Amino acid sequence: MTTPPDDRSRWHWLLITIVVPLTTVLYNTAGPELGGFPLFCWLQLASVGLVVAITALVYRLTRRGR
Repeated sequence: MTTPPDDRSRWHWLLITIVVPLTTVLYNTAGPELGGFPLFCWLQLASVGLVVAITALVYRLTRRGR
């Protein structure tokens, strides 16, 4: 029997940023506004790009040795 490869890496801790947009308590306000849209909308939109970039980074850093 062979043991499965160890997929644990310290880079996986960066994936915690996926949870941050779900904690709406941090930015649940109507103001300030930017271009007529509340802060909530802008932060949600910005977090999509940030989470995609961090996920791609973690993927590349953890798959290099294979």
